[in-house]
Amino acid sequence: MTMETRIDQPLIEGDRFDLRPLRDSDRGLIEFYAGDERVAAMTSSIPHPLPPGTTEAFITRAQAPDRAEDVWAMDGTKQGGPEVMGLIGLTRIEQGQSEVGFWVAPAFWNSGVASAALETLLGANPHACKTFFASVFQDNPASARVLTNSGFAYLGDAETFSVARGAKVPTWTYSRKAD
Repeated sequence: MTMETRIDQPLIEGDRFDLRPLRDSDRGLIEFYAGDERVAAMTSSIPHPLPPGTTEAFITRAQAPDRAEDVWAMDGTKQGGPEVMGLIGLTRIEQGQSEVGFWVAPAFWNSGVASAALETLLGANPHACKTFFASVFQDNPASARVLTNSGFAYLGDAETFSVARGAKVPTWTYSRKAD
């Protein structure tokens, strides 16, 4: 019998899928999707190629009791979909503020999965935030549309290092007040 690590993080039920804490059994799908260069290149932290052990270490950090970021799998099993369609997370910045980040597997691009996950997470507001922040690479207008369609307002330009690209990448930064 295999025991899954239990963490203090809520299951968030959505209409199309649920947002649930990561499980050790998610490793294969996360590794498959995050190993795709198109996914890794649009994040700051996923390396490409994906080194052995990266996904296990990520899941271990996501399950740690002292974690700064809560990560949820976009789990489509309630409608016959896969257990992982992408990931969405909230990183605590300071009291009442968190930064949201997400990626979606290429098979689900342009299907509304990212928008639905973001709206579900913002509606649940598990960190009891007053303000949410997010940033996207400037060459990723699809993710920028997800944010603006969810009520995020543009704050300004910045840049951040992308591990997959091995370079600093220009970003757009956004914020949204909680409802």
